[in-house]
Amino acid sequence: MSTPPSLTQSTDSAPRVVALVPAYREARHIAEVVRTTLPHVDEVWVVDDGSPDATAAQAEAAGAKVIRHPVNRGKGAAIKTGLLALAERGARYIVLLDGDGQHAPAEIARFVAAAEAGAGLVVGNRLEDTRTMPFVRRCVNRYMSWRISRVCGTRIPDTQCGFRLVARDRVAAVLGESDHFDFETEMLVRAVRAGCPVTSVPVSTIYGEEQSKISPVRDALRFFRLMKKLTGSWL
Repeated sequence: MSTPPSLTQSTDSAPRVVALVPAYREARHIAEVVRTTLPHVDEVWVVDDGSPDATAAQAEAAGAKVIRHPVNRGKGAAIKTGLLALAERGARYIVLLDGDGQHAPAEIARFVAAAEAGAGLVVGNRLEDTRTMPFVRRCVNRYMSWRISRVCGTRIPDTQCGFRLVARDRVAAVLGESDHFDFETEMLVRAVRAGCPVTSVPVSTIYGEEQSKISPVRDALRFFRLMKKLTGSWL
């Protein structure tokens, strides 16, 4: 999928703020995510990444516009599909939320305010209050954020947070080669290296009965391969 030629153009009728939700096997949560997000944005778009369940149908019934991948391609691929489609649509700000209900849509206004102040990429920061975050996840997040911040050359407190905003004129800068969870790291590095202003805003995280789709071994290997490619070092 190539970058559309209209990527840096805008239209008067384009939506200002659009939520983009990459989703895979989220039939249980996606309708509630869409319904609670709609009051805070102009549109909600869901990219169903080849789910075998009713994710797409539930999202559409709840009021989302849905793009479907015929097969599962990975979270990064779903995000890139949505970013390109919404940039072409003319959305000024694209807000990324996960499909499992871990993010509070009422906090979208913080991201938009940061973007209006000049940020091209805004990243949620859950680490200001970690009392509800599982210990192992907290340790991993702190290590990864330290490591990736060093690669970026700027401090990003919570590099693992999927709650983000990308300004339309910065979409081309963050598109990368990764198609899985490692894309969320690659987009940070690419943004900083392209001179995109990056900032963070505090967010809460809602932990329920959802289970992480990250494979500890497979996705860790992808992360270290990405680090090798970006820096020449595995660690």
